[in-house]
Amino acid sequence: MNRPHAPSWYAATADQTLAFAPLDGDTRADIAIIGGGYTGLSAALHLAEAGLDVVLIEAEKVGWGASGRNGGQLHTGQRRDQEWLEKRLGLPAAHRLWNLAEEAKALVHQLIDKHGIDAEWRPGLVEAVHKARLVDEERHYVEKLNRDYGYAAAEWIGPEKLAPMIGTDAYYGGRIDRTAGHLHPLKFAQGLARAAAKAGARIHEQTAAKKLVEGGGAPVIETLRGRITAEIVILAGNGLLDGIDQETETRAMPIKNYILTTAPIGAGQPGGLIPGGEAVSDSRFVVYYWRPTPDGRILFGGGETYTRSDPADIAAFVRHHLTKIYPALGGARIDHAWGGTLAVTVNRLPFLRKVRSGVYAASGYSGQGVALAPFGGKILAEAILGDPAKLDAFAALPCPRFPGGKLLRWPALVAGMSWYALRDRL
Repeated sequence: MNRPHAPSWYAATADQTLAFAPLDGDTRADIAIIGGGYTGLSAALHLAEAGLDVVLIEAEKVGWGASGRNGGQLHTGQRRDQEWLEKRLGLPAAHRLWNLAEEAKALVHQLIDKHGIDAEWRPGLVEAVHKARLVDEERHYVEKLNRDYGYAAAEWIGPEKLAPMIGTDAYYGGRIDRTAGHLHPLKFAQGLARAAAKAGARIHEQTAAKKLVEGGGAPVIETLRGRITAEIVILAGNGLLDGIDQETETRAMPIKNYILTTAPIGAGQPGGLIPGGEAVSDSRFVVYYWRPTPDGRILFGGGETYTRSDPADIAAFVRHHLTKIYPALGGARIDHAWGGTLAVTVNRLPFLRKVRSGVYAASGYSGQGVALAPFGGKILAEAILGDPAKLDAFAALPCPRFPGGKLLRWPALVAGMSWYALRDRL
């Protein structure tokens, strides 16, 4: 059954004719994939290119989940910064994860170029500092990236230069990353789907997985439209994988995030807000993120909820956050406002591994999915094809279960996130 979503600017500007037929009866495959987002589509593409018979099912349409609803920002690194990784995992692991993240970022461009995807890529991303007490720490981090990781694309920008760049004096400086940037996430997902189908993957939309049956030989995915028997199953449903696999579900918690677009106001163009066209995100734990669109809108994300229902007025909910940064936009017309479900892990590192014989899972990208999710699909494919080295590097990362089990993990998350939201305001 379709789950209603408020219409997004992405859906309004992507290919509305792209469609794949639902599953029609029982079938068999080498690989069965649950989830038509970046991870599932990338895995399907790479496995099909290697000659395997792949079936991918999506409960709605490809890109319907977080892959087609996010802020479109392609960040550098992991969700946790390198200092955090060094302190907790050690220098060798931190450098390994940095290199993998750089490979992930490059993969997005490789996929766009190889398959001719019109993803509206635009370079440049500013990480803005929202508290004066964080400035020294952030300046030090830029120096660390330059020195210890050889990353010259990061540069510190003081407030006097940052304000005209982004059109607000709400920040105390920031880091510009010239190899990060932003794209149209749904167009990217649709491009991956076309490429996977062309390579031979069988994609079925409007086909929700209801149950994963194991123990009697090859795993079987049960849907209302038929059963899929496969040698290997990939669980790529992220925060929408309700009731399919308890092991995966206890490691990644779904939360909801919200975005709006203004009417065209000349953003990203000379004389408008953000005339250089960069994306922006800030140092809040419950982050604000925004960017200009090709048609001159501001696309702004801010605010989260931790229940399955959306705010009654999404536009008003996000505008409250928008006007903290751009008070003059308090009266701007809002043309689109929508939400989406993503998944976070306890420590914000992805849950990416072989969970047991015949079953692989990828979930919990924690806001870093534009870079890491396509890469996650690729390294799952590599592991299935016999090269598990990169998957093993992620599988070695600690990814504890949420405390409280199935019933109490929600209130535990709400308590934790509320504390972080309070810290952002102090």
